[in-house]
Amino acid sequence: MDFTEVARDRYSCKRFDGRPVAKEALDQILEAGRLAPTAKNLQEQKIYVIQSKEGLASVDTITPCRYNAGTVLLVAFDKTTVFTYPGGKRDSGIEDATIVATHMMLAAKNAGIDSCWINFFDPDKAAAEFNLPANEEVLMLLDLGYAAEGTKPLDNHFKRKPLEETVKYL
Repeated sequence: MDFTEVARDRYSCKRFDGRPVAKEALDQILEAGRLAPTAKNLQEQKIYVIQSKEGLASVDTITPCRYNAGTVLLVAFDKTTVFTYPGGKRDSGIEDATIVATHMMLAAKNAGIDSCWINFFDPDKAAAEFNLPANEEVLMLLDLGYAAEGTKPLDNHFKRKPLEETVKYL
């Protein structure tokens, strides 16, 4: 699929049929995350694949937004291996993990897999629920799977502001 088509047609699926993502497609998605750029190539991302009945039930305890996805990726990053920017006010953890998650989300669409970026949860509760190491911070959950029959993008999905409203040449 052409990249513009992937970017245009990918939407937040709010109703999955419950099937887990097939291994071949999941491997492609995870590889896209592995290839994503990170500051100083530190690759501080940590991706947890949740497909078991118990794991998915745990997801359901921290968010109502699994939407019956058969696979959920928990995207975190190691806070001890981030790059601190000049001035010391920011580091690369959140943005690097976001780039990784975005690569995986777009790779999913390219592989025919639907997705939904989930941030409606408490990251500390998610870390505790999955017993993650103290040095890891949870960024987001990525629902992955196959849209249930009749599922389509929300009505506002294809509405975009013109470039003139969002871009300014300096």
